[in-house]
Amino acid sequence: MAYLTDSELRELRFKRLGKNVKISDKASIYNADQMEIGDFSRIDDFCILSGRISIGKFCHITPMCLVAGGYPGILMDDFCTLAYGVKIFAQSDDYSGETMVSSLISKKFKKEILESVHLKRQTIVGAGSIVLPGVTLEEGCSVGAMTLVNKSTEPWGVYIGSPARRIKERKKDLLELEKEFLAEVNNDPL
Repeated sequence: MAYLTDSELRELRFKRLGKNVKISDKASIYNADQMEIGDFSRIDDFCILSGRISIGKFCHITPMCLVAGGYPGILMDDFCTLAYGVKIFAQSDDYSGETMVSSLISKKFKKEILESVHLKRQTIVGAGSIVLPGVTLEEGCSVGAMTLVNKSTEPWGVYIGSPARRIKERKKDLLELEKEFLAEVNNDPL
């Protein structure tokens, strides 16, 4: 995997770009002027990011993810991970048949769902999962592979299924590891 150089990243004119950010040269970035990416975050091959997006520190968007912030936006706090093929949408068409659907149709004939999405600290979304508009994944949530998240979650839960349901508590041991990690990072100039 080849990453964009510092000068190539600057040419994209992000709203804010942290230090040591890695973005694959095979990723597609649209509306970079509306995006903020925190220190040490990484975006891998064949990802598509568009619209208003804010990514915290130490976030990883693995290959083939779609992060469609649109106008409402998507916010990812620090230490979030999207596994292979995750799709997150902050806007969607209305599929009821009451209105037309298609990005080629003027808004006059459509009823779009426009709601921001928020992934709080230490969340991970498993491979092939989908997160729909208006969802907040509370701190520490783990979403299993192939899960459809259509409602907001409670903190520190493990969610699976279609639609997502909480199956158990997620351990918080990683919070101590986070403290150790940050202490190490702060003492070691990366």
